[in-house]
Amino acid sequence: MSTATATSSADASQRRSADLEAAIGADPGAFRILTGDRPTGPLHIGHYFGTLANRVRLQEAGVELMVLIPDYQALTDRTATPALPENVFGLVADYLATGIDPARATIFAHSQVEALNQLMLPFLSLVSVAEIGRNPTVKDEIAATGSAVMSGLMFAYPVHQAADILSCRANLVPVGKDQLPHLELSRVIARRFNERYSPGAPFFAEPDALLSAAPLLLGLDGRKMGKSLGNSVPLRASADETARLVGKATTDSQRVITYEPDRRPEVSNLVLIAALCRDQDPAELAAEIGDGGAVALKAAVTEALNDRFADVRTRRADLAANPGYLRDVLAEGNERARAIAGDTLDEVRRLMHMTY
Repeated sequence: MSTATATSSADASQRRSADLEAAIGADPGAFRILTGDRPTGPLHIGHYFGTLANRVRLQEAGVELMVLIPDYQALTDRTATPALPENVFGLVADYLATGIDPARATIFAHSQVEALNQLMLPFLSLVSVAEIGRNPTVKDEIAATGSAVMSGLMFAYPVHQAADILSCRANLVPVGKDQLPHLELSRVIARRFNERYSPGAPFFAEPDALLSAAPLLLGLDGRKMGKSLGNSVPLRASADETARLVGKATTDSQRVITYEPDRRPEVSNLVLIAALCRDQDPAELAAEIGDGGAVALKAAVTEALNDRFADVRTRRADLAANPGYLRDVLAEGNERARAIAGDTLDEVRRLMHMTY
């Protein structure tokens, strides 16, 4: 795809997202959202400002929210570890602490919803190996592994993602622009299933992308922020741990603090983190720090993070101290998701003439 075509497609998706936001405001009950996070480590402030706060916003608006913990996808590029249960329930605690309400949202795990994973088989018949191979995540993995062997599960990741979305009959998926190709394959699979098995009355809705307006935060070392890179501030971090992590953040040699993301990415990233925590314009915050230098900037970031997330940390600590409750939340969510995915699979079998 050319740069101009990609830009045009992204612009069209942005306009469509604006229309969807208006539709949500008018009739939130018409939408079911699927979203989630791989259980490969604790969620951090990048997740909060990138996705978690938006999920809570949509939940409060009245949209039906389904939050998937894709534990099978945690195996695409690594082996299972004894830490997987801890990571899964850690995500549940993070979700609840940041405001996701299990009475209004469904939190569930891949491996516990059998019908979801069964749907992957007919969906694989609707796409070619070449189409899967063109998916950006698969291409990136191929490039990263070099001569190493890619697992079949990793290669099929985009189709598994389509099963996640379509098994729940979700019609809206919050994504960033870089994730649009993932969703497009889900739309292709929905469209081809309808054409082949239900041409008169389409069974699957083609899920729409709800583009996030959240800014992209860099890690404290200037790289992409990641759960396993040690360059983020976890939501569960204590005040002292936050100060230690921010204290190691990369800055530059200029004393006067300014907000210039292109010229001073590391400094500007720290300014943006503090500004987001304070709901303040980043340029204004940078001007306040002025010639205080990196020491004053890091102090401001630490204070802003500790103020913003104090309540979240308290709630999360209380939740972590009650593992039985976390298990109950996940069990109830799994049961709800099984019912929805089971109904979807039953209808898919009927449409495919496989009810025998």
